[in-house]
Parts: sequence; C-alpha cells; structure tokens
Amino acid sequence: MFALVSMTLPATLQADGDIEAGKEKAGPCVVCHGKDGRAAIEAYPHIGGQHEAYLVYALKAYKENLRRGGQAAIMQGMAANLSEQDIADLAAYFASLERK
Repeated sequence: MFALVSMTLPATLQADGDIEAGKEKAGPCVVCHGKDGRAAIEAYPHIGGQHEAYLVYALKAYKENLRRGGQAAIMQGMAANLSEQDIADLAAYFASLERK
C-alpha cells in the first residue's frame, strides 16, 4: 500500500494556475464536489480550500491511474484528458475557495 510513494509524478507539484480559468473549467468537478468545493453527498470529498499542491498531486495521480479505491475509477476518467495547465488552473481555483 505504501508503494505509492514511488510514483512517477513530476517533482514539481506547484504550478502557475489561473483561478479564473479554473473556475471556468470546474463545471464537471462541481457536479460532485459542489460549486463552493463542498460536496453535498458524504461519499465525495470537500476540495474547497484544500492545499493547491495537494490538489495538483491528487489530479496527477488520478491521471496516471496511481490512486485506487473509493471513487478512483470515476476520478481517473475525469482527469484523463486534463492538461498540465488544466490541473494547475483547477487546483488554483479550488484552493482559493474558503475552507469550511
């Protein structure tokens, strides 16, 4: 289970995301995670106000099919076609939201 530490993700997890661009791209995300990043359904995590680097890490891990369990299959499909810039923008947007 701890083998995920040796992921092949890029060393840089911080990217120059654009909050406004992320807001424009967040449509598919808000269906499950909520427009304010607070999911209405308990099975989905709250991502509003989450650390930007963590969001980049998580999206890249889903894109590379390195995360398993829970809703991973859904998230792998959602992240599959995201570009590096999409990931940076989405992470910047959701990180900018107030954490409640």
